[in-house]
Amino acid sequence: MTSIARTFALSLGIAATTIFLTMLGIFIWRYPTEEREFRTCQVVAAVLERATVIEGKNLTVRSTPALAELKADSPNLWYVVSAGDLISEYGSEHRPALPFVFPYHGPVGSSVFSTLDQKSTFCLAAMQRGSLRLAMMVGEPQVRFGRIARNFLARRVSSIILVALAFAATVAIGSALAACFVSRGIARVTHRALAIDPAAPQGSISLSEVPYELKPLVEALNRAFAEIDAYIRMQRRFLGNAAHQLRTPLTLLRAKIEDVPEPALRTELVRDVRRLTSLVSAMLDLARLQNHAIEKRPIDLAQIALDVLADFSPSALDAGIELALEQDGNGPFLVQGVDAAVRSALANLVGNALIHAHGARRIVATLSRDGISIDDDGAGLPAGAEHKLLEPFQTGNTAGDGAGLGLSIVREIMAAHGGELVISSALGRGTTMSLRFPEASAATRSPQPDLQAH
Repeated sequence: MTSIARTFALSLGIAATTIFLTMLGIFIWRYPTEEREFRTCQVVAAVLERATVIEGKNLTVRSTPALAELKADSPNLWYVVSAGDLISEYGSEHRPALPFVFPYHGPVGSSVFSTLDQKSTFCLAAMQRGSLRLAMMVGEPQVRFGRIARNFLARRVSSIILVALAFAATVAIGSALAACFVSRGIARVTHRALAIDPAAPQGSISLSEVPYELKPLVEALNRAFAEIDAYIRMQRRFLGNAAHQLRTPLTLLRAKIEDVPEPALRTELVRDVRRLTSLVSAMLDLARLQNHAIEKRPIDLAQIALDVLADFSPSALDAGIELALEQDGNGPFLVQGVDAAVRSALANLVGNALIHAHGARRIVATLSRDGISIDDDGAGLPAGAEHKLLEPFQTGNTAGDGAGLGLSIVREIMAAHGGELVISSALGRGTTMSLRFPEASAATRSPQPDLQAH
């Protein structure tokens, strides 16, 4: 969309130019009668002067397009052209008594005079052509407005340019100031809107800080912010309440599973309940984090990674997958966050790799200055599948293992920390899932030994 300020300035400039040209045309059209008659005299004299030919003792007024136009527009036109003793007349039947006699021997110049009966005026123009003085007396001319305007503009082109430049400068300065005023008002609204926390948009923009024209827009924005805030609060309350209410039934279910007589079935049920419990815990941590109920503190990613990999070592051993912890640089690897939420996010990534990385033989957790990444050497994902995995109820396992909420929750946990979950994969080359934190810092520390489980 075009800039408001630029559109405003352009529109104002076009309007001002139109007004200027209109006023100029009206001024020329409404010229004082005496001045208009004088301008008409100059135009007619120029037409006759170009049409007059003197050859020897003959004076001829040729028929030119301009003269033919003048005659067509002026039914009562008359004129007398003289050069020394040579005279040429037209429309003598319309010519009244004049206060001058022919040939005219007066001074050079042009003017408008009244006839002897004082009922009309006529134009007298005299100019020097070689050794002869060319004199013209013209009456009842009807000159078209365009010719008068062209004559007026040609004789006053410098003055008109100066006035036009001054007018344009005034309009430009005025439009620039007005555009700046509009831009500053929009900038204030934008600044206030950006200051509102997207995670809790309960703020509003003060109507006293914006121009009158923007108030309807600001009121609509405030209403939208209020509705969004109410919806977010309701969603978070539901998420927190649901996660909290699910914890007790899961604990009871875990206790009852211990009484299952079949070892294989009991192991499978314990694994499923553990996954469900982890998911519920992640939902509860996320709800608390979004509601700012937990204060973020410095946490050590290396210690969290060691704990998570240790928890998954038995599962990895059963699956024949090697777990390893590596460092890209020296520690400690500290981030600002919530320990339980980050543990849950990392556990989701490791568990996801164990379940969905088909053909994987090794999973590596790599610590770096901006976070931690989980790499596997499995079959990888088709092009474009990374974005689908971040949507709720999407998994990379065609068999349907998993609830499909893990990576979506990980993304939300990272967003609450001001970070992001980045997934990169290539078919046949494995998948890398990274937790990137905006406030990650690395201090000098002796390298940590690799943790490997077989």
